[in-house]
Amino acid sequence: MARLRAERVAEQMKKELADLLRTDVKDPRVGFATLTRVEVAGDLQHVKAYVSVLGDEEAKNHTLSALTRMAGYLRGELARRLHLRLTPELVFRLDESGEYSARIESVLRELRKESQGEA
Repeated sequence: MARLRAERVAEQMKKELADLLRTDVKDPRVGFATLTRVEVAGDLQHVKAYVSVLGDEEAKNHTLSALTRMAGYLRGELARRLHLRLTPELVFRLDESGEYSARIESVLRELRKESQGEA
C-alpha cells in the first residue's frame, strides 16, 4: 500500500515539477530541459527528478547546477501545491537514456548498412 502511495505521489510530483519548470523557472542557465521521470522513496522522504537536457555537456552541467541551486524553492512550491505533511528532499539527476537510445539506434543502422553492403 505504501508503494502505491509513493507511485501516486511521484506521478503528481512529476506533473507539478514539469509545470514549475515550464512556467516558473526563468533562470537563463536552465537550458531546454525536460522532466523525464520522478522516483519517490517508499517513505516519501527523498525524490530523484530526472531531467533530459538538449545541448552539449556544458549546457547539461549548467542546467543541472542551476536546478540543484533552486531545489529549495521548487521544494517549497511542491509543498504548497501538493499539501504534503512533509515535503521530500529534492535531488536532480541527468537522464541520458534518450542519448543512449539514439546511440544504439545509430549503431544498429550502421550494422544494417554493412550487412546489406556485403550481400
